[in-house]
Amino acid sequence: MWKFPKDFLFGYSWSGFQFEMGLEGSEVPNSDWWVWVHDTENIFSGLVSGHLPENGPAYWHLYKQDHDIAEGLGMEAIRGGIEWARLFPKPTFDVKVDIEKDEDGNIVAVDVPERAIEEMEKLADMKALEHYREIYSDWKGRGKVFILNLYHWPLPLWLHDPIAVRRLGPDRAPSGWLDERSVVEFVKFAAFVAYHLNDLVDMWSTMNEPNVVYEQGYTRPNSGFPPGYLSFESSTKAARNMAQAHARAYDVIKEHSKAPVGLIYSFVWHDALNEEAEDIVKEIRKRHYEFVTAVHSGSSGLLGERPDMKGKLDWIGVNYYTRVAYRMNNGSIEVPPGYGYMCERGGFAKSGRPASDFGWEIYPEGLENILRDLHRIYGLPMMITENGIADAADRYRPYYLVSHLKAVHSAMEAGADVRGYLHWSLTDNYEWAQGFRMRFGLVHVDFETKKRYLRPSALAFREIATRKEIPEELSHLADLTPLMRD
Repeated sequence: MWKFPKDFLFGYSWSGFQFEMGLEGSEVPNSDWWVWVHDTENIFSGLVSGHLPENGPAYWHLYKQDHDIAEGLGMEAIRGGIEWARLFPKPTFDVKVDIEKDEDGNIVAVDVPERAIEEMEKLADMKALEHYREIYSDWKGRGKVFILNLYHWPLPLWLHDPIAVRRLGPDRAPSGWLDERSVVEFVKFAAFVAYHLNDLVDMWSTMNEPNVVYEQGYTRPNSGFPPGYLSFESSTKAARNMAQAHARAYDVIKEHSKAPVGLIYSFVWHDALNEEAEDIVKEIRKRHYEFVTAVHSGSSGLLGERPDMKGKLDWIGVNYYTRVAYRMNNGSIEVPPGYGYMCERGGFAKSGRPASDFGWEIYPEGLENILRDLHRIYGLPMMITENGIADAADRYRPYYLVSHLKAVHSAMEAGADVRGYLHWSLTDNYEWAQGFRMRFGLVHVDFETKKRYLRPSALAFREIATRKEIPEELSHLADLTPLMRD
């Protein structure tokens, strides 16, 4: 009924920290997220779940099984990752590279010669690198597409110690993206990976959802994200360093690869509930895109005029889950509870739409609106790199899946250049501070036995992916009316 192009890619996304660990020998204890979720104070205060990533789905060992399942569901592409702290548990500061700065002290170029990469090999866990090669070669050997994302939140502990930052302040502890050295070290890491794995990569992404890192970590101390240090100045500083890190990583990847290099961003549809709020909400949307604008046009409110940043984006990864709603109330803009991310867990939004186990409203219209917006502003190829729902009972996932794919189809009909849809995710995962409480998988995982079980939504996905269309017999799932509360 709603047909997709023959070359439209269906697949799934995953990240190292959330999926790799689970069986002995897969642990990565040298990252900021590891110490964060193991911290006793965080656990007892309820800031994190108390669940531990070493009990996860064990993709590091069971990747062939997961690839078999994915292939059986008609998946043609995966977006995978590399755990920085797994490859480099020890510092790489002593590997010297050439850094060029402008008169304002901005990093405008980082040269990572082959000599530096050879020095990094002496510090790297080369067995881990070889195992990553085995994992991705298994997928590529099936004739599939592989998208490699370099950074999905965990930083090596030698770059960021979030417990020390919270206790002592960022000036007296390894402070992650607040430290300019992180820009240079990330570029060295990107060059190292590109040098060694380029032959397996069809598309590159430098980082996943940088906006979540600098917003949650520094403006929402109760969110459960490290370092839980409230400072709007720090949030802006981290954002600027991450943007520079992306641009300079783009440069070094291009030295080793002809594959397109993009950025995966957490997009939210900022929605005006009444007409009076529309003008302000339009400005909020513009600010929401500033990180992407900075590395696309080189001119933004985030970094000002930076010609060295222009054109550092070949494609945009779109992660979308729900909206944020606004309304004017007595002359002031407000974000009322009961919409978007601010619903009762497992309940209903004030719109009558159901909310996920996470309390996120099902709102597919937002995805179509974002895709149209991004096409109008940037005109770049796009890939849906995350879209899914925490729904352990699989009550809503078939509706969520079909309604959001219909939204993608509608945006494409309006001209948006969308190349594929990667579901979050194939299997259940370790959902950061929430641990194992939120189940996003098309496939249920028994975390005790590591056994995988297909959910009904996986069968709906298979029909769509193998036929490259939303068939007539599944089209009713695009209508959320049967789920809504009056």
